[in-house]
Amino acid sequence: MGSPSHQLRQERPNSAAAYVRHRPEKTLLYQIVQEYWPEFQAQLTSHGKYLPAYVTKEFDEYLKCGRLEYGFLRIRCESCHDEKLVAFSCKRRGFCPSCGARRMADSAALLVDEILPHQPMRQWVLSAPFPLRFLFASNPQVMTRVLGIVYRAISTHLAHKAGFAKPFVQTGAVTLIQRFGSALNLNIHFHMLFLDGVYIDPRHANHARFHRVKASTCEELTKLTHTIAHRVGRYLERQGLLERDTGDSYLTAQAVDAPDDDPSHHLLGHSITYRIAIGPQQGRKVFTLQTLPDVGSDNPFSNSVGKTAGFSLHAGVATKANERAKLERLCRYITRPAVSTKRLSLTRNGQVRYELKTPWHNGTTHVIFEPLDFISRLVALVPRPRVNLTRFHGVFAPNSKYRALVTPAKRGKRKKAITAETRQNQTPVEHRASMTWAQRLKRVFDIDVETCSECGGDVRIIASIEDPMVIRKILTHLDGKAFSATTGLLPDCRAPPSPPMGLSV
Repeated sequence: MGSPSHQLRQERPNSAAAYVRHRPEKTLLYQIVQEYWPEFQAQLTSHGKYLPAYVTKEFDEYLKCGRLEYGFLRIRCESCHDEKLVAFSCKRRGFCPSCGARRMADSAALLVDEILPHQPMRQWVLSAPFPLRFLFASNPQVMTRVLGIVYRAISTHLAHKAGFAKPFVQTGAVTLIQRFGSALNLNIHFHMLFLDGVYIDPRHANHARFHRVKASTCEELTKLTHTIAHRVGRYLERQGLLERDTGDSYLTAQAVDAPDDDPSHHLLGHSITYRIAIGPQQGRKVFTLQTLPDVGSDNPFSNSVGKTAGFSLHAGVATKANERAKLERLCRYITRPAVSTKRLSLTRNGQVRYELKTPWHNGTTHVIFEPLDFISRLVALVPRPRVNLTRFHGVFAPNSKYRALVTPAKRGKRKKAITAETRQNQTPVEHRASMTWAQRLKRVFDIDVETCSECGGDVRIIASIEDPMVIRKILTHLDGKAFSATTGLLPDCRAPPSPPMGLSV
C-alpha cells in the first residue's frame, strides 16, 4: 500500500502542528476529478480512443488517495492510548497535491543533507521551443540525450570562466525535470542546480579544492544559449527528428514512431500550445483573464537570461555556501507539486479557473477551462513510468569516483577504508539513515505525527488495515460515534456498570 497521507493543523503556536487526517474528498480538485473523469473516459471511448494504462491508473489511484475506505494505519499513543486512523496515499507522480508535497519534502531534505556540498550553488533553467517540448514528452530517451548535451555545454562554460581546460576540473549538477507550467500547461524544462564553480584536481587530494566563478553576463548567457541550441539541433538532425530550413533554423520533422491516432499525443500537443483539447471549442486558445500589465516594473533577472531560437536560459538565482536554509527552499521550489489547490476555483457557470503564480507580461492572471478540458490538462501532466525526473551529473553522479569526496553523506564508488575512529567523527547528517516520512513532515511542514497531540506521549503504529471486509467493519462501527480526524478512535471513558439491586460493592 501507499504511504500515509497528511495534512497540518496550526493550533499550537509554541510546538509542532498536530496531525490531522487529509480529507481529499473535500478539496475542489478531488471533486472535479471524481465527477468528470468517468465522463472524460466515456467521451474518448465513444470515439474509439483509449488512454495508456499508466494514465488510467494515475487517476484511479488518486481517487483512493487519503480515503479510509481503501486502507489505513492504526496509530496509538503509548501513554494515554489515544488512537487515530492514518489513510494511505497513492504515491503517484502526476498531479496529486498531497503526494507531491511529501515528495517535495523528501527530495529537498535528501539533496541538502546528503548530496549538495557546502559550496555556492546556482540554478540554471533551460526552456525549449514548443516542438521540442512535445518531442521530449513523447520520447524520453531523446530528452535524456539532450540533457547530457546541455550539462556538458554549461560545465565547459564554467571551466573556461574559471580559467581551466575542461579535463583538469570537475563540475556537478542535479537536474529536476519539471513537466508543468504556471497555467497547467505541459512545459518540459530543466531546473539544474549547478555548483557555482569548479573542483580542481580532486584525484590528488583527500579533499577537493573549490574555485568559485563569477556570475555570467547577459552576453555570455546569450552565447551559451546559442551554443546549446546549435548542438541540440545538430544532434536531432542527425537522428532524423529535425530538419534544417533555408533560414538556418530547425523545423520538426517527426516526433515519435507511435501512431498518429494516439489520444495521449493529441492531448499533449494541445496542452503545450495552450489550446482546448476536447469539446465544441477544440483547437481554440484557452480562455484567459487579463489586466493591464504593469509597465513600470522591471524584471530583476532581465540581465540573467539568454534567449535564442526559442531556447531560454536563466541563471539569476544563486545561494552562498552558508545559506543552507535558502538552498533548501530553492530545492523545495523546483520539486513542488504540479497543481496548487489554493489557486483553483470555480466560476459561476461551472468552469474551472486557475490563477497564475505570477501575472504574465501581457497582464494575464487566470486561465479558464471547461471541466473536461481541465481533465485533459491533468492527463498531459502524468509522466511515463520508469522515467526518472531527477538526474545527477558530474561529481554528484552515483558512479562518480569523486562523489565521496565532495558530498556531505560521503557515499560513492570511491574505495576508501573508514575506520571506527573516522565514523565517530562523522556528523549526524553523514552517519544517519534516511529520514522516515514522519521526520520529513516535522522538518518541512512542522507536523509532528510521532508525538501525541493530547498528552505529548510517543505514538506508534499498531496495525495496518488492508482487508476490505475489516475496513468496512471498522468504519461501520465508527459511524455514528462522532468520530472525526480531530478526535480519537476509542470512545470516551465511562463509569463501570451499576451493581444489581440488593448488592453492594
